[in-house]
Amino acid sequence: MMNILIVAEHARQTPKKYSIELAGCAHELAKAVKGEVTAVLLGENVEKIAQEFGHYGVSKVITASHPAFNNYSSEAYTDALCKIISSEKPNIVLGTASSMGKDLFARVAARLKVGLATDCTEVRIENGSLIVRRPIYAGKALIDVVLKGTPQMATIRPNTYPIPDPHSNSPQVVRAEVVPVTPLAQLKEIIEAESGMVDLTEADRIVSGGRAIGSKENFEIIRELAKTINASVGASRAAVDAGYISHDHQVGQTGKTVNPSLYIACGISGSIQHLAGMRTSKIIVAINKDAEAPIFSKADYGIVGDLFKIVPLLTEKFKQLLKE
Repeated sequence: MMNILIVAEHARQTPKKYSIELAGCAHELAKAVKGEVTAVLLGENVEKIAQEFGHYGVSKVITASHPAFNNYSSEAYTDALCKIISSEKPNIVLGTASSMGKDLFARVAARLKVGLATDCTEVRIENGSLIVRRPIYAGKALIDVVLKGTPQMATIRPNTYPIPDPHSNSPQVVRAEVVPVTPLAQLKEIIEAESGMVDLTEADRIVSGGRAIGSKENFEIIRELAKTINASVGASRAAVDAGYISHDHQVGQTGKTVNPSLYIACGISGSIQHLAGMRTSKIIVAINKDAEAPIFSKADYGIVGDLFKIVPLLTEKFKQLLKE
């Protein structure tokens, strides 16, 4: 029997979509080895959402409720999670390759002196070992990694696994008496993302613009298309560096890694760094006037032409189709 512990993320008393995916993935792994899944929830008044994870295969939820956990703190979260892991002694610890997960799991693995596989696109258990598949060389190849030691730790790329069907199970909810450490860094301000836009790491559809957009004002045609199909707005590093849009929209090796069902790249040439962040998208549509642009080698559908003519046409066509 192998038990799995997952770190569940939430925002405004709502579980993150990718944490629900993670719970379903962990449940399937645990079921195959006759184990159980425990979820850890850090934050203030998280008991309110603990029951929700029981609907997705979690047998036990450990809550650490304190105002100090209301916003992510590297030091406080690392200390709390290490104490919980030491107490629970799980065989496997899983998280999401989100901004928080990437920082937290690296710190926890270093503190516990165990290995860590990050940004995984597939996980399975064979002969008592967690085996993961993850991209290497900026996403140009995939490698299977066998994790040894205890606990075996990994983070999974969002949108890799489907959201499981909910059921009526109720988990055991246990409150961990963890006293948060005083962080060295103090939070001064939180700058909210664009209103109504799903975070790129959770988005099922993304429309991205590149340097060819030409200006901050021209990005409105990208936003209009995204709004029409209920997508989030992404960008290449070149567009961000040019000041057309803020860094939180950047997709790529130095931005966010995304895994949507649909990715529309407008005026993006397709550098290795950008492809590393979006190449696992289910369907890739490329719009570029350069027929030799590298993005076309990875696209499922390509349109060669002026994006300032094609994107508005797509927007109008989508509007017509959605009215029908």
